[in-house]
Amino acid sequence: MVKKDEIYITDSQIAEFHDSQNVLDANESAFFLRELEFVKAKSYDTKYKQLKATILLPVSTEADPAAAIITYQKYTKVGIAKIIADYADDAPRVDVYGVEASVKVKRIGDSYGYDRDEIRRSQMAGKSLDQRRANAARRASDEKINSIAWNGDSDYNMIGFIDYPGITEYTVPADGTSTTKTWSTKTPDQIVRDVSDMITAVIDATNGIEIPNTLLLPIDQYMILVNTRMTDGNDKTILTYIMENNPFLTKIDWLTELKTAGASSTARMMVYPNDSDHVTLEIPMPYSQLSPQQKGYGFEILTETKCAGVIIYYPLSVAYGDGI
Repeated sequence: MVKKDEIYITDSQIAEFHDSQNVLDANESAFFLRELEFVKAKSYDTKYKQLKATILLPVSTEADPAAAIITYQKYTKVGIAKIIADYADDAPRVDVYGVEASVKVKRIGDSYGYDRDEIRRSQMAGKSLDQRRANAARRASDEKINSIAWNGDSDYNMIGFIDYPGITEYTVPADGTSTTKTWSTKTPDQIVRDVSDMITAVIDATNGIEIPNTLLLPIDQYMILVNTRMTDGNDKTILTYIMENNPFLTKIDWLTELKTAGASSTARMMVYPNDSDHVTLEIPMPYSQLSPQQKGYGFEILTETKCAGVIIYYPLSVAYGDGI
């Protein structure tokens, strides 16, 4: 029995793998299986922070990996209470009604592989298999998930967070230099106002029910907040001032996908409540790798992930403003 990072491979498994492939001897088969376990474990631990969907959006793995559709219910209360007289029999009736909405689950996959001579050369040299192919496969899968999360996939009717239907629109005032909306032409006080008013737009649209706590900006606008100080003798940056003085925001972050996401390819800012009661990125099956399959003179390792895109349960809780 071979032990590798708490993963056990029995002699019978090695023999079965060797017999099924008929291209490697027993020692080479054992080496290959051990190496793949190492490659898989290391690949799982690889992080790509610039792909921010799974960082900035709550991820749900609640759905079964076998599910083809994820359905969720939305309930609404109807009716009001009123003052009634003694012995009255006309108490107003209240009720709830529900509607269902569904999103389809799609499989995302790619593959990587090694030929038998690479395996033998690695064993002969006492070196590990090349990790970069496994990393590239994981990276490609992560990039697709990230793209679906933010921009959706029109070919498969998957909706992304940035253009989700029904979210609140905030019209950015065009009172910068030469009546522009861009923050590079505005004063720090005007920028602070733009952020505050977009949050207020959500609160007004929902009668105070929804209060966003996260602001997303393109990187250029984010750096304006980081590098520009307030006026009137205030030595704090705009970013620090907003975080200290806005009672609702708990996080401000940047997102490259917002750089040209607005109307006419302008910069877009967004606010939203960052919790799973309001928005989820549906990933019923996290990234996984299948057993190696013989293909010609080598072996192919297929990867698999399942995603249903983003669900915003209360669209009016999210707002966007274009032109900054």
